[in-house]
Amino acid sequence: MNLLVVGGGGREHAIIKKLKENPAVSTIYALPGNGGIAQDATCVPEIGASDIPAIVAFAKSHEIGFAVVAPDDPLALGCVDRLHEAGIPCFGPSAAAARIESSKVFSKNLMKKYGIPTAGYAVFSDPAEALAYLRGASFPIVVKADGLALGKGVLIPQNLPEAEEAVKTIMEDKAFGDSGNEIVVEEFLTGPEVSVLAFTDGAAISPMVSSMDHKRAGDGDTGLNTGGMGTIAPNPYYTPEIAKVCMDTIFLPTLAAMRAEGCPFKGCLYFGLMLTPDGPKVIEYNCRFGDPETQVVLPLLKSDLLTVMQAVENETLSALPVEWHQGAAACVILASGGYPSHYEKGKVMTLPAAFPENVTCYHAGDRLEGGELLTSGGRVLGVAATASTLREALRDAYAAAETVTFEGKYMRRDIGQLALRAMEEQ
Repeated sequence: MNLLVVGGGGREHAIIKKLKENPAVSTIYALPGNGGIAQDATCVPEIGASDIPAIVAFAKSHEIGFAVVAPDDPLALGCVDRLHEAGIPCFGPSAAAARIESSKVFSKNLMKKYGIPTAGYAVFSDPAEALAYLRGASFPIVVKADGLALGKGVLIPQNLPEAEEAVKTIMEDKAFGDSGNEIVVEEFLTGPEVSVLAFTDGAAISPMVSSMDHKRAGDGDTGLNTGGMGTIAPNPYYTPEIAKVCMDTIFLPTLAAMRAEGCPFKGCLYFGLMLTPDGPKVIEYNCRFGDPETQVVLPLLKSDLLTVMQAVENETLSALPVEWHQGAAACVILASGGYPSHYEKGKVMTLPAAFPENVTCYHAGDRLEGGELLTSGGRVLGVAATASTLREALRDAYAAAETVTFEGKYMRRDIGQLALRAMEEQ
């Protein structure tokens, strides 16, 4: 069977590596893919992830038996809808269902309407009205661009001047383009954060192993927000008791709400949660696999990924037991110096001839040129390790990360330390 995976980052590389384990898979095409993905799939760099007509035409002309649309932009643009219209079986939500991520206003209103626990909020399309509201607000507070912003459209002002600057940045300077035409202002929640990705066919849901992301650029959760500087799984704060509460008060109600709104969600639904003193609450939904959460979750998947994805497409997930390996996983992101602000590209990378058996290098932002791998993005590589314990997984991931070299290489040195402390306290 020929497969097609839309996207070209570390998340897509992790998905492709897992799909390759199925013996029925012959060729995997990555649109556009990247330099490192080319080792595991046939890359088509001339077709961008948001070029929906070209993606559909390619799928039809290359006898694609199953497609996976991984990034948020093509999902929001209706890539799955168009592939389905062309008769291509596909993993991912419709454009209507993808609004759960592509519009913060939609998702917040959904949660309010159906009683799903989340932070209190207000929505504004007029900067002056937003500023008037903020003058009477308590700080810190959260300001979010309504639309997609590469995971960077969330600002957390600590005081009124910072809040005024946030509104100006998003709504007037259009730092995130049209995504900032509306903003959501939320109360600031406290507590451990947990990411839970889940397979769902619109009715049945099968949560994956929980994970913990590290969003800030610097050690100690300092610096600017990024797309993610590293992850660990499972998340020690996510106990079986909390998992049951989340299933009853968040996961199942969310699926029911989407069905009631006429846009049932099929694919991977990502729940960004805060375990507050008042119980678990939703910080955000994503309509797809998280990046870099995927790089620690999928290595722990014991079941065949393609089989699970096909069960989602065929709406037979309830009949399929999804199994997971014991142990832990850790991923350290190697970024270009200066990320997420200005950074240079085109730096030559040197990787070891082979990594240890329990280590995988996921390529996120690189390209092949003249037989050499060159950096081409802010987040360049994700070095992930699995082991029986989190401490061992972190040790092996960091040891392997040290063997990769390129000018300006930067990584956080404290990935997983909060989780280790939490485990010691339990």
